[in-house]
Amino acid sequence: MKTSKSFLFFCTFPALALFLIFMAYPTISVFVMSLYKWGGYSAAKTFVGLNNFRALMEDDRFIGSFRNSVILLVLVSIVTLFLALWCANALTREKIRAKGLFRVIFYIPNILSAVVIAAIFSAIYDPSRGLANSLLSLVGIEPVMWLGNRSVVIYSIAIAMIWQATGYYMVMYMSSMSAVPHSLYEAADIEGASRKTKFFSVTLPLIWTNVRTTLTFFIISSINISFLLVRAMTGGGPDGASEVFLSYMYEQAYTNSSYGYGMAIGVVIFVFSFALSALVNLATRREIVEL
Repeated sequence: MKTSKSFLFFCTFPALALFLIFMAYPTISVFVMSLYKWGGYSAAKTFVGLNNFRALMEDDRFIGSFRNSVILLVLVSIVTLFLALWCANALTREKIRAKGLFRVIFYIPNILSAVVIAAIFSAIYDPSRGLANSLLSLVGIEPVMWLGNRSVVIYSIAIAMIWQATGYYMVMYMSSMSAVPHSLYEAADIEGASRKTKFFSVTLPLIWTNVRTTLTFFIISSINISFLLVRAMTGGGPDGASEVFLSYMYEQAYTNSSYGYGMAIGVVIFVFSFALSALVNLATRREIVEL
């Protein structure tokens, strides 16, 4: 028994050590540094308690970045989930030629770096020679400043995020749908069920666990990819209209030398992400359907 416990300890210790060094310690450090006024490069630190958080509540730019992040999370999550489920169901249940080719085509955006995706959509949104305005001109609509208009820039970024994520989640849902026994669909056909009924009564309940997992994962990944695309495509402009959580935190911590203030933003992001993930898990909890 003692030998078995020692073996388990030595097997789990490397993973535990990595978690403590690269996850737990940095997270605790962020919470601690959020209580200080510090430029990040000097040894002088001033303890200010919760003053950084009080300042956040009165910071219009932070409130704007918070609003933009919520818009992206809600809009991109809903549209991506719908498109991924629709495409996965079509490629799994319908008789379509070259399904493997479609899987590869849809998955390609996920393997591209954020910088490449930003370059692609920056070219598409080019006001004079971009594909988006060229299509609008065909139907007589005036050109749009996709990345320079405060009203549409955040939605332009949302389209890029949806394009990047849909294929990845489609493949995940296809793997779950492929495991659903064909006999259940045959029984549904005998009962005269429509395609819509089969999807909502057979397919969706049996892959619901996977859907819940991907929703939680999508919250975290959306916060990260939105930062990368904003930095590469707009830099937060025009006039902060496309700024998100992480881009504003990065600017405060590493550009404006307000490291403590930036870490306060990091704490808010951490708490918001954790709370939203918990809320999504609670809202989507249902009885597990087993075969």
